[in-house]
Amino acid sequence: MAVTEIDKYVIKKVKKIRLEKGFSQSKLAFELDQSNSFIKKIEAGKYEKKYNVSHLYEIAKILDCSICDFFPKNNKL
Repeated sequence: MAVTEIDKYVIKKVKKIRLEKGFSQSKLAFELDQSNSFIKKIEAGKYEKKYNVSHLYEIAKILDCSICDFFPKNNKL
């Protein structure tokens, strides 16, 4: 399944919040119980990898934010 515009938006927001919170890709991968390459492939955007809802729920807990923070406000990209 291809990466959509909303997927790209969410990936960028997760990365932005991850960096603001001082998490490396490796640290997030460890906390998420995934491989380092999992986060790298998603953020690189060169693969058809993306987060699913369960990932986003766990990432929100790890980064101490709301899952809503990963999505555009007012349904606008």
